Amino acid sequence: MAQILAPSAQWQMGISKRLTDATPLTTKMWGSLVLKQNKKGAVKSSAKFGVFAVKSDNSTINRLEQMLNLDVTPYTDKIIAEYIWFVFLCMFSFSDLVEDMLFFQSTFDAIADVSVKAFSGYLILTFMSAAFVIGLEDQELMSVTISKPVEHPSELPKWNYDGSSTGQAPGEDSEVILYPQAIFKDPFRGGNNILVICDTYTPAGEPIPTNKRYRAAQIFSDPKVTAEIPWYGIEQEYTLLQTNVKWPLGWPAGGYPGPQGPYYCGVGADKSFGRDISDAHYKACLYAGINISGTNGEVMPGQWEFQVGPSVGIEAGDHIWCARYLLERITEQAGVVLSLDPKPIEGDWNGAGCHTNYSTKSMREEGGFEVIKKAIFNLSLRHKEHISAYGEGNERRLTGKHETASIDTFSWGVANRGCSIRVGRDTEKNGKGYLEDRRPASNMDPYVVTSLLAETTILWEPTLEAEALAAQKLSLKFYCVLAQNMPYTKPKARDSLTSKITFLLMHASY
Repeated sequence: MAQILAPSAQWQMGISKRLTDATPLTTKMWGSLVLKQNKKGAVKSSAKFGVFAVKSDNSTINRLEQMLNLDVTPYTDKIIAEYIWFVFLCMFSFSDLVEDMLFFQSTFDAIADVSVKAFSGYLILTFMSAAFVIGLEDQELMSVTISKPVEHPSELPKWNYDGSSTGQAPGEDSEVILYPQAIFKDPFRGGNNILVICDTYTPAGEPIPTNKRYRAAQIFSDPKVTAEIPWYGIEQEYTLLQTNVKWPLGWPAGGYPGPQGPYYCGVGADKSFGRDISDAHYKACLYAGINISGTNGEVMPGQWEFQVGPSVGIEAGDHIWCARYLLERITEQAGVVLSLDPKPIEGDWNGAGCHTNYSTKSMREEGGFEVIKKAIFNLSLRHKEHISAYGEGNERRLTGKHETASIDTFSWGVANRGCSIRVGRDTEKNGKGYLEDRRPASNMDPYVVTSLLAETTILWEPTLEAEALAAQKLSLKFYCVLAQNMPYTKPKARDSLTSKITFLLMHASY
């Protein structure tokens, strides 16, 4: 992950002032994309495909593009609002005035030519809810109409949808209420249009069970946590798949590319697959006001990463979810499947994680390394709780191979990417800094992971029994290492060590 020095000054949940004059990404910028074969006949590898912009001569399509670009400002003052929420396996769209205002028309690189200029017209607001956050595939949206532009979530109306259709409420009492929480600029529709993060509640005002943002907000509003100003830098890895075969982009259908090695941050048609998508997403995030700090190709071909942060408190979850949504929309229009599976391909291939860099004010100040080590001690005592909350299918990824630690064992080290927690050499050298939790899976819920880190390291205090047990485990590991290296010529010393190990095993719970 690229080094990040300080969080955005826009971490409050409003619209960045520098973005209020932004130009829309019109359909002249977002064109219809097809995967065009270089040669006729059967294609053995998706590496033979290239992404090209095509302009259709079909008059029906041209009329549709003109309709999508229609400026309705002279005819109405009404505003379109699109609500999005997360469900189990798919994304649905319901619109009061429009069904889909996104239609690609040119290459991804056209986004680089976006200028900053305001325009009036329909305002399309996308309300995003962290109802079911099992994976990025689990999103829904609908559109509604409001009467004027807004700059803060408090200005937006609450909305409701049929929770029985998404498995979130019974049919006899099906309404689920959306509460607007954070606003981002809409890079697809431009102008004053916005994307809005929401969470979900019952009509009585109670958070529904899958509303993880509500609990996270409680933790981040605790005075002890607020005083520590927790920073997060999240590294979101993802895999691009071919639509029909669900096989990584750039891989031969049903086959495998060369072994890992040249693909990480690689350049070239035989090493980099999906760069246009990564670049388009990068620029869309910058337009939206997401605190994206970098991107790179990953170790497994067809796999990419983007980084968001440093973000303060609840902002980290809001920004990651909005960034995921933008990526889902971009891959949809590119005809590529986005996967957040933590181990999309079995075998000698890297999985996909969501490494979470974390620090508090005390960690960043003089003497912070001791605070970091105390935080790591707390994390070691709650390893099982964290693992259970760090993503589905993570056991397939955390095997102790491919730059991971075993899911069953907690460990930490300096500059060691095979540990549960990594501390950078600069942090050790400077005596202050941050830690990296390498355990979260790519499909983790950022609200859960960030708030759990704050809770464990700031609010939670281990019991004396837990501390004693941890000491016993450390002693056991120490004596086991001694026993392994003890010469057979010293039987009495070996017997003594064996007795100590037996005693510790009898009194330690694993």
